[in-house]
Amino acid sequence: MGLCRRDFLRWGLMGLAAGGMVTRSVYPIYGTEEEEPKRGLEYNPEDHYYGYLIDTYKCIGCGMCVQACKMENSVPEKFFRTWVERYLIADNGEDLVVDSPHGGISGFQPEVTKFNITKGFFVPKMCNHCQNTPCIQVCPVGASYMTEDGLVLVDFKHCIGCGYCVQACPYGSRFMNPYTHTADKCTWCYHRISRYMLPACVQACPVKARRFGDLKDPNDEVRRIIATERVGVLQPDLLTKPKCFYLGLDKEVV
Repeated sequence: MGLCRRDFLRWGLMGLAAGGMVTRSVYPIYGTEEEEPKRGLEYNPEDHYYGYLIDTYKCIGCGMCVQACKMENSVPEKFFRTWVERYLIADNGEDLVVDSPHGGISGFQPEVTKFNITKGFFVPKMCNHCQNTPCIQVCPVGASYMTEDGLVLVDFKHCIGCGYCVQACPYGSRFMNPYTHTADKCTWCYHRISRYMLPACVQACPVKARRFGDLKDPNDEVRRIIATERVGVLQPDLLTKPKCFYLGLDKEVV
């Protein structure tokens, strides 16, 4: 077992241990000190246009982001608005294992495979809040819509639960809520960002693998990274123009 393999498993076990401490170390979430001066300011959606950045080099697969999302948004059991996938790649460059036990909410156990693993990494996923989103296009009643600040949301009062948007999403980020019987998905915690607070998953990440930024702000770090560094998106060939960007996105990730 090489050094990379040992480090990978060690990180996975650290994530598993950290996942059990989320209720003590993360909540309640009140935002960072930098956010406090903005609290109480009037929010104008037209002044903002948001983007999300995930650094796969940093993600340790601890699952704290998934737990934070569950608690913040009361996500039903066995469903996820965000989840973490683990990719294990063999030394022959062909064999591949992808898993996400319970959405990665409690971290990952060491995986026993028939081949020698030489590369492993974690990839958080969620709604990509696409600019050309198919879910909005197929909704027959206009319940799926885009806000002025660039988020794709669902109007639960108008959703009829037909499930067309769930089928249309190429990223598997939507589900039918068993309690409301409406389409459900990640909102980037719109109730938080409209009060100048970070999404719960970003706030909970212990290694800052998740970042959230305003693409209209010329001084925003996320905007700068997207503009100057090599970032990728999931399934760019679909031309949906996702607003969730990745650093270190491997070719094996779909």
